[in-house]
Amino acid sequence: MTPFLTTASLRDGLKRIIRKLEDCTDELNTLDAALGDGDLGVTMARGARSVSAELPNLPEDIGVALMVCAQAFTRISGSTLGTLLSTGLMSAAKATKGRHEVPWREVSSLLTDATKSMIHRGKGQLSDKTILDAVDAARIATGGIEDPRDLVIAAESAVAAAIDRYRHQPSRQGRARMFGEKSIGRDDPGMVAFMRIIEALQ
Repeated sequence: MTPFLTTASLRDGLKRIIRKLEDCTDELNTLDAALGDGDLGVTMARGARSVSAELPNLPEDIGVALMVCAQAFTRISGSTLGTLLSTGLMSAAKATKGRHEVPWREVSSLLTDATKSMIHRGKGQLSDKTILDAVDAARIATGGIEDPRDLVIAAESAVAAAIDRYRHQPSRQGRARMFGEKSIGRDDPGMVAFMRIIEALQ
């Protein structure tokens, strides 16, 4: 496998993610119904389809390609999670604009910037039991790793551990926070969605 992230590898990864989000629509809807509106799966799948339409024409510039994907997702997905994911993609787009190859070892740095941007946009913070905690776990786990397969394995293990850890804590952000103690013992839908995205890259 190439030692760099390119538009070709980005396109391949996105195809896998799109299929995964379609397959887990019902699961995400069910999780979201327990702590929210119950439409997260549908929202994610719709956003994924919008991105899918852009794949054939993605430019070789990684940053521009990521921005196209972020804008496509935003166009369809109006949910809070969709907005945060798009914000993270836009952050990565800004950091990689003008480059046709990005070393895989930079993934952790891109996740660092994405986390900061998502926190700023969503007015959330770490330890609120949201997707931010999943992204941050992946950021920490992928530091210094250059092999893409090892990156995915490390990120998947770290996010799974974060989901297990936060399951026993109350939600403190978004609609889920209104459930208070009832959210204890339930997985955050956004964290699970991010986990499914990583799983798709295996």
